[in-house]
Amino acid sequence: MVPSTTLGPGDVIDVRVYDEPDLSTTYQVGSDGSIQFPLIGKIEIAHKTPAEAANAISDKLKTSYLRDPQVSIFVKEFNSKRIYVMGQVEKPGVFAYEDDMNILRAIILAGGPTKLAAKRNVLLTRKTADGETQIEVSIEDVGRGQAENIALKPGDIIFVPESIF
Repeated sequence: MVPSTTLGPGDVIDVRVYDEPDLSTTYQVGSDGSIQFPLIGKIEIAHKTPAEAANAISDKLKTSYLRDPQVSIFVKEFNSKRIYVMGQVEKPGVFAYEDDMNILRAIILAGGPTKLAAKRNVLLTRKTADGETQIEVSIEDVGRGQAENIALKPGDIIFVPESIF
């Protein structure tokens, strides 16, 4: 699987403008999805690939300041695309979101369920426009093909509870 390649709030990027060291520096994408770039001011880069964001900066620089700017963006940290796996898994933690990631893949990335895991009562918490929603998933049934392997979104939280037996 490939990490999601669009930029978002919290991501850290290096912007390089060829032959313009004063314009080349490191930025953290703001909570509004933009950066404050010299000469052009605020520019929205969220939901763009690094190449698309580089083109947007280049286009803005081209209109008033530079003849043919060569802009490159390198992602240092994809902080906007994370999922969280907690509870009865071998290695709970924060993991990079990947395109087409599903709940089973995330639990496997966390080392799989422990022997104490309640595999029929896994909780997926997702932020929605109305707040949060929780979905109970039986990863045992998912593994047998009897339940949907739910596609994840950045920011999802998976909690594998302890079995009471």
